Amino acid sequence: MSNPYAEIFRAPGASGFAAAGFLARMPIAMAPIGIVAMLSQTQGEYWLAGAVSAVFALGNALISPQISRAVDRLGQARILIPTTAIAAIAFVLLILAANQSWPVWTLFASALLAALMPSFPAMVRARWSDLFRDRPELNTAFAFESAADELVYIAGASLSVGLSVTLFPEAGLLVSTLLLVLGATAFVVQRSTEPKVRSSSEVSGGSAIWLRPVQIVTLALVFVGATFATAEVSAVAITEHLGQPGAASLVIGVYAVGSFLVGLIIGALNLKMALQRQLAIALAVLAVTAWPLPFVSTVPMLALAVFLSGIAISPTFITAFGLIEQRVPAAMLTEGITWVMTGIGIGMALGSFVTGWVVDTYGPTNGFWVSVVSAILAFMTVLFGQKTLAGSRMRTAAEPSLHAAE
Repeated sequence: MSNPYAEIFRAPGASGFAAAGFLARMPIAMAPIGIVAMLSQTQGEYWLAGAVSAVFALGNALISPQISRAVDRLGQARILIPTTAIAAIAFVLLILAANQSWPVWTLFASALLAALMPSFPAMVRARWSDLFRDRPELNTAFAFESAADELVYIAGASLSVGLSVTLFPEAGLLVSTLLLVLGATAFVVQRSTEPKVRSSSEVSGGSAIWLRPVQIVTLALVFVGATFATAEVSAVAITEHLGQPGAASLVIGVYAVGSFLVGLIIGALNLKMALQRQLAIALAVLAVTAWPLPFVSTVPMLALAVFLSGIAISPTFITAFGLIEQRVPAAMLTEGITWVMTGIGIGMALGSFVTGWVVDTYGPTNGFWVSVVSAILAFMTVLFGQKTLAGSRMRTAAEPSLHAAE
């Protein structure tokens, strides 16, 4: 039996842009928790750390779809170079503001400017879609990307916290910035796999967010994103409360291990069940496994509960991005994928702030109630949207249907 993952990497240039995209997306995991770890140590207040992290995540969630929309119209290289440069400079300013005790407003201003960081997971998935559109290999490619996202959270979030705790507070965010610059540079120079720029007749004047499937999936992932932020902020707070702050990186890393493995298995199986049903099942599992989290009292219990709660994340990503690829016109794909990432970013922003407030007010373990509520709301959103998600792809006037092409 052939290895489906080996098959997708036989495409010319696939391994190159996938590797570069992996490095470039590391700040998605490293930057938000790196900001929390840095400011909680330098400023001593979780609410401020959570608020600045939320400004970055929420700003990125709102700005990145506009960046991706420009990419669909002008091409990846023309947009990614200036936006990445601005974001990298802003991260450096944020580090200096924390290290030199600049006024609080400079923390928020630099975090907002750093939000111009492009959505590299969307850029990579757009390249996979360009290679394998309407072919079964695309599902495997999306499964690989979802597993890669989980690996980013395994390596990125834990690395960011570990560096900040063991070296110096700014270490996690500093390394995140270096990886952004390195990965983005390596990604942009690979022009042979860059998706072609659509002609003006192929590009709709509207935004992908006005499509109902995009709205449903994005809203569901707002709640999923909140579960991410809850796990990260609560893990840092609980391990510090238990006198083992260094264990936070291990707990955060464990969160994604189960999901990473399950995602690889699903990608290899290439399930035939309708994607909207797979998404509902994955979110139901997420809701059920979130319940034990508020009741943990030791680091081993925390690690086990977090491991179990993470097994549904990668299947959620695979099906969510697969639905977007199936339901969104090709000329709007990068923007459509980015809106899904936006949902995660908004959820992380709101979840980070709310969880930080709950931790400060009611204690470390109670922050996980945000995760419980969020998982239930994600499941209900997709459950009530099943009929819409089961529809067919909308196409632009210049994009022929499959039947017409035949």
